[in-house]
Amino acid sequence: MENTLAALGRLGIIPIVKIERAEDALPLGKALIAGGLPCAEITFRTGAAAQAIQSLSSACPELMLGAGTVLTIEQAETAVRAGARFIVAPGFDPELVDWCQARDLPVLPGVATASEISAALKKRLKVLKFFPSEMLGGVAMLKALSGPFVDVKFVATGGVSSANLATYLALPCVYACGGSWMVESKLISGGQFGEITRLAAQACAIVRQARPASA
Repeated sequence: MENTLAALGRLGIIPIVKIERAEDALPLGKALIAGGLPCAEITFRTGAAAQAIQSLSSACPELMLGAGTVLTIEQAETAVRAGARFIVAPGFDPELVDWCQARDLPVLPGVATASEISAALKKRLKVLKFFPSEMLGGVAMLKALSGPFVDVKFVATGGVSSANLATYLALPCVYACGGSWMVESKLISGGQFGEITRLAAQACAIVRQARPASA
């Protein structure tokens, strides 16, 4: 579990993918790898999610795959069978967290309040998804929350873009950021995989500039 989370932290950016056609998964994965970003969170917002994860896990073992927008244990089971190595949820579901922890499966539940963070700490979770970040106050809110919750790290997601990524990553409490601008659905469906590679490389460059000590 720690190795997967550590790898996500080193990358600094997690592409959040909504994929409509499973056949687009392989060229997408290759585009991300070419851009130096061997990671993808495939969201369970479409019926193609599980098949996309399965295709990528078979063809691109170097790609660190997660399942996002996981709302139920059944979805988590499907994702793991397909090859997902971590689970991301939009909210804090204690039963889903328990299921993941029983299987030593990294889970990033979404939190938006101090009470939810406290509940996550009771589950011994120290890395949490902060969602939807910009709508909740973004950098200012994370600075405020990091005061009382000094041991918690956040994966800021929701409204993160190339324009504000560096600002988020400059915060000591930000573990990584989740974003979809480099893997927008229109780019995937339009076959613009070269552009996805360019945007992924650009995102990696921003991470290196924001965190020079870890570059």
